Amino acid sequence: MSKLITENASEEFLYSLSNYCALQGFVEDQFGLGLIARAVEEGIAVIKPTGIMIFNMGGRPGQAVCKRLFERHGFHVNKLWQTKIIQAADTDISALVEIENNSPHRFEFFMGLTGDQPICARTAWAYGKAGGRIAHALSVYSCQLRQPNQVKKIFEFLRNGFHEVSDSLDLSFEDDSVADEKIPFLAYLANELKGNSCFPYEPPAGSVHFCDLVAGFLRAYHHIPVNSQNVVIFPSRAVAIEHSLQLLSPRLAIVDEHLTRHLPRQWLTSLAIEGTESDEPSNDTITVIEAPRQSDLLVELIKKLRPQMVVTGLAQFETVTSSAFVQLLDITREIGSCLFLDISDQFELSSLPSSNGILKYLSGNPLPSHAAIICGLVKNQVYSDLEVAFVISEEEDVLKALSKTVEILEGSTSPIRQYYYGCIFHELLAFQLADRHLLAQREREKAKPDVLGFASSATLVLNNSELSISEAEKSSLIHMDVDQFFLPSPSTVKAAIFESFARQNMAESEIDVTPSIKHFIENNYGFPTNNRTEFVYADSSRALFNRLILCCIREGGTFCFPAGSDGNYVSAAKFLKANIVSIPTDPQKGHKLTEKLLTGALKTVKKPWVYISGPTVNPTGLLYSNKEMNNLLTTSAKFGAKVVVDSSFSGLEFDVEGWGGWNLGNTLSSLHSSDNPSFGVILLGELSLKLLSRALKFGFVVFNDPLLVDAFYSFPGLSKPHSTIRYAIRKLLGSKEHKAGDLADAVKEQARKLECRSKRLKETLEKCGWDVLDPLGGVSMTAKPSAYLNKVVKIKYPPNSSADVDSEVKLDDCNIREAIAQTTGLCINSSSWTGIPGYCRFTFASEEGDFERALDCIAKFKDFIGN
Repeated sequence: MSKLITENASEEFLYSLSNYCALQGFVEDQFGLGLIARAVEEGIAVIKPTGIMIFNMGGRPGQAVCKRLFERHGFHVNKLWQTKIIQAADTDISALVEIENNSPHRFEFFMGLTGDQPICARTAWAYGKAGGRIAHALSVYSCQLRQPNQVKKIFEFLRNGFHEVSDSLDLSFEDDSVADEKIPFLAYLANELKGNSCFPYEPPAGSVHFCDLVAGFLRAYHHIPVNSQNVVIFPSRAVAIEHSLQLLSPRLAIVDEHLTRHLPRQWLTSLAIEGTESDEPSNDTITVIEAPRQSDLLVELIKKLRPQMVVTGLAQFETVTSSAFVQLLDITREIGSCLFLDISDQFELSSLPSSNGILKYLSGNPLPSHAAIICGLVKNQVYSDLEVAFVISEEEDVLKALSKTVEILEGSTSPIRQYYYGCIFHELLAFQLADRHLLAQREREKAKPDVLGFASSATLVLNNSELSISEAEKSSLIHMDVDQFFLPSPSTVKAAIFESFARQNMAESEIDVTPSIKHFIENNYGFPTNNRTEFVYADSSRALFNRLILCCIREGGTFCFPAGSDGNYVSAAKFLKANIVSIPTDPQKGHKLTEKLLTGALKTVKKPWVYISGPTVNPTGLLYSNKEMNNLLTTSAKFGAKVVVDSSFSGLEFDVEGWGGWNLGNTLSSLHSSDNPSFGVILLGELSLKLLSRALKFGFVVFNDPLLVDAFYSFPGLSKPHSTIRYAIRKLLGSKEHKAGDLADAVKEQARKLECRSKRLKETLEKCGWDVLDPLGGVSMTAKPSAYLNKVVKIKYPPNSSADVDSEVKLDDCNIREAIAQTTGLCINSSSWTGIPGYCRFTFASEEGDFERALDCIAKFKDFIGN
C-alpha cells in the first residue's frame, strides 16, 4: 500500500482505495475489522489509563461482533449514537456473501434507511442487484479500559513476540468480580513470563513468596501472628489429608464424612468387626471411621472410640463462635489424639471476610501442638476446579515432617497453582492498609499433650532420606540435586501457558490430552495402545508412581529397584512400607540393568514389580538401546513380573540418530500373548522436561491390565492437572510432533546445550579429582569423589544449625554431600541417593548463572580440601 500512495495523491484515488485494506493478522479480519482491531491494540499502548477511545464504525459485521471486538480487549463499551447510511454503490459485498456461505456468521444490512429488521449479506446482495437500496448501521462507540494498568501490561507482553496469542485473549466478563480476579492474574503471569527466562527453583513444601503471602493474609485480616515457616503447601486438601494420615499412620482415625471421598478404599473397609474371621486388622492398615459434621455427635464418637487422629470440618453455624473448636481441642488433648481441622468451606478470599470463630480464637491463643489447620483454596471467582492447599501448624517437628512428606510423595506443588492464588493474596494485601499496631500477645500452651507420634517407618525414612537442603539452613544454595529444568523456556511454551489462561469457554475437545499422549508414546517409544488402554494423569509422575507402589503392596508384591535408580522413588517406596529388593547393576555397562542380573534377582522374588528408568536412566544419564530394553522385557515376562518403565527423565537425548530410539511394539505384542497373564508393562512419564518448562507439571501413566486399573482407582486422591495445563500440553504436543517447528527446534537446541554443559562439568570434575561416568542424555550425571575419600576435614557449621559445634569428619561417598554444601553452598546427591556405591549425582539443567557458580564451587571444594 505504501508503494501505491504518494504524498500528492488525489482525493479520488484515495477514495478508490478506501474500501480495502490488507489482512492485519487478527481474528477480526474475517469480519473486515482487522484494521479496527489493530487500532485498538496500538491505542492501548499509547492511551492514558483514564483515556477514552472513540470509534465511528460501520455496522455491517453486526452490532454484537463490533461490541465484542472492544470487550475482548478489556474495554467497557458505551454506544453513544447510531444511525443508518446507504451502502456505497462501488463496494462489492460478494466477499461477505462468500463468508456467510462458509460460516455460521451473518452480516447485518437493512432494506433502505427506514428498514428496521436486519438482513444478511446474501439477501442484501440480491436486493441490491435487483435495484434496491441497501443500508447499514453507523455507530459511535466510547471505549474505556477496565483495570487499565493491568491491561496495558498484558498487551505489552503480547507485543513482544506473542502476537499470535492475541486472538485467543478474551477480557470480556459479565461479572465484575471475575474480571477483578482474572485480569490482575493475567497481568501478573505476563510479567513473570516476560521477566523470567525460566521458572526458578522453589522449596518442595511451597514457594517462599506464596507462603509469605498466606501468612501475611492471616496476619493482616485475621490478626494471627504466624509467618511463612508455619505454612506447608500441598497440591490439594485431599492430598494434604491423605499424606498426613500416612505420616502419622494411626491405627484408628475418625474423618469427617465430607472428607473421605478421596481416601484409599482400603482404609474405609478395614474396620475390625467382631465375630468375623478377619477381626484383627493388619498393623500397617489405617482404619478410617466416617463421622458426622456436628460437633456434639463428633465429640461423643471420639470419647467412645478414642481414635489416634481426627480429621474434620465444622458446620457453618458452628464456626460463628470458637466454642465447638475449643471443645474439639479439649477432647482430643484429653485422649491424646491429633486433630486436623479443615476450614476450607469457611475461608474467604475477600477484603471483607466474614467473622470466623476458629481464626478469631487463633488470634488470641496459640494453636496447640496436637492440632493443625488444613485449608483447601477453591473459592476463586474463575476456576472452580483450580486448587492449592496449605497446612498451618505451630509445632516445628510437625512442620518439618509435613514438608519432607510432601517432598517424598509429591515432589512439589505446581507453580501455576501457587501463582494464581498468590496473585489473589497479593491483591488483597495491597488493598489492606498496613496495621501499625503490634499483634496481641497470645497465651502460651500450658503443656504439650501426649499424643501419637509419627509412624516409625515414616520417621526412619524422613531421617535417612536425602532430601532438599532448605534455604533456612544455608542461604544462597545452588541446587544440583533436583530433577527440574531451569534453562530458558522457549517462547512457544510461554505462549501456550499464557494462552491457556487467556482463553475462555474452552471446548472439552481442546483440553482432551489423551489422543496427543497416545500419539506421543506410540511415536517415541512404539508403545502399543488399544481400546482397553487406560490413561491416568496427575500433577507429577511421582504421585502416580506412589499409586503404583500402593497397588504393588495391595497385591502382596515386591518392588525391585536396579542399583542406580531415582533415590526419591526408593524413599517413597520405603515410606509407604513396600517390600523392596535392590537388583545389582553392571559397572562395565555404566551401572545399567542387564538380562543376566535381572534373571538372578527375579528367581528369588514372588510377585515382582520391576522399575526401569528409560530410555534415559536417572541418575546416570545413560541410555537403554531398543535391543537392551526388549531383552529386559522378555526376561521379566518369563517370571510374570510387572514392569514400570519410567520415561520421566527422557526426551533430551544428545545424539538421537546415533542411539536409534525405541520401538517396543512388536516385542510387547508378542509377550502379551504369552502364557504368563501376570506380566504387564506400565508406562510412566512426565512432560516438564520434554516441554522444557517446570511450570508444566504433567504426569501420566498408561496400562492395559483391567485388574490393575481397578486397584489403581481404589486410591483416588490424586491431584489432577488443571484444564489450563491440559490445554497447553495438548497444544505443545501437537507442535512437537511436527518435527520441524519452534518447539522441536528448541528441544534440539536445549539438548545440544545440555551436552555442552555435561562436557564442561565433566572437565571440571575430572580436574578436581572425580571419576565421571559420561551421560548420553537427560539432565544429570554421576561421578566418584576418588581424590577425597578418607580425607579428614574440619567443617564449620552455622550457629543456628543442628550441629552447633565445628566437627571433623572423615569423607566418604555419603557425607561428602554435607561437606560440599557446608563449605561451598553447592547441593548434590550422594551415593545413598543414587544407590551406586561410590557415585554421587550432579544435575546440570540449572540457570546459567547458577551453573557457572556451581563449577566454581567444585573448584573451591578442591582448594578447601587442599588447604
